[in-house]
Amino acid sequence: METLYALTFGAMLAAALYLLMSRNLLRMVLGLLLMGNAVNLAIFTGGRLSSAVPPLVPEGARDLVVSANPLPQALILTAIVISFSLVAYAVVLFERSHRALGTLDPDAMGAAEPEAAPTGHPARAEERA
Repeated sequence: METLYALTFGAMLAAALYLLMSRNLLRMVLGLLLMGNAVNLAIFTGGRLSSAVPPLVPEGARDLVVSANPLPQALILTAIVISFSLVAYAVVLFERSHRALGTLDPDAMGAAEPEAAPTGHPARAEERA
């Protein structure tokens, strides 16, 4: 069963990297979201998937050896909330930049930045005003 999850993790990570290398900001956001989900799957798989024993300590026993670890599950819940807020912020930021610049291409957005004067050379009087 872990092999299936490992293959799924690899496929999700490959798709996320492909989307992150795109020149469209919306695809980058989707790649970021997919990568977060792939990492959550890896953490969940690392915390042991299933157990035939319920997560209760039997009478007389001091510890559990075969139950699933609850810490990765708590970490994943926190990561889901953080990734949702990150993606919501990125979508709003990209939507606002799309309105202002009219494009979702990162290279075209970089062209909208003002050029600075060369280092060590004083700027012309027209550029200061």
